[in-house]
Amino acid sequence: IVADFNKQISKDYDVLVDDLGASYRGLFLIDKEGIVRHQIVNDEPLGRNMDEVVRIVEALQFFEKNGQVCAAGWQKGDAGMVNTAEGVASYLKENADNL
Repeated sequence: IVADFNKQISKDYDVLVDDLGASYRGLFLIDKEGIVRHQIVNDEPLGRNMDEVVRIVEALQFFEKNGQVCAAGWQKGDAGMVNTAEGVASYLKENADNL
C-alpha cells in the first residue's frame, strides 16, 4: 500500500481521473519479477474487500512457493493444482465434493 501524492503512480497505472484530480481505487499485485499478476480498479462509490486482497496475496505466495495454481475460491491451506489437463482432472477428481 502506497501513497501517491504527486499522482505519478496513478498516471502510470491509468487510474487517475484528470478532471477530478483524484484516482480510482486501484489494487495491483506485482510479483517478484515485476509482472502484474492481479489488478482491480474500483470506481469511487465501491469499496474493496481486504479479506479478498489477503487471499489473493496468499494465492500468489502459494504459487511462487509450490508452482501450482489456485482454483476458484482457493483459501490458504487448500490444495493447488498442476496447470495441465491431467493436473486439472486430478484436482477435480480429488476435490469434487468441495466444489
